[in-house]
Amino acid sequence: MTKAEFVAAVAAELDVPKNVAAETVDAFVKVTTNLLKSGNKITFPGFGTFNVSERSARKGRNPQTGAEIQIAASKSGKFTSGKDLKGL
Repeated sequence: MTKAEFVAAVAAELDVPKNVAAETVDAFVKVTTNLLKSGNKITFPGFGTFNVSERSARKGRNPQTGAEIQIAASKSGKFTSGKDLKGL
């Protein structure tokens, strides 16, 4: 499903114009992104949890040359599904 299709589904569910649904979806994405960047965890009971996953530094290999390289530590957004989504 594309973002446009998702916005259309939200508009139909809420019975609002597509531009209002698009603003709502964009606001959700923006707020979620900002909260995760500041290190917060977002929980929707039954649906799931958004949090930040930290990856430690590690060694890897360049697949073309086989040379060993150092991969830096990083942070990434992670979604864990809740009980309502498990077993779909």
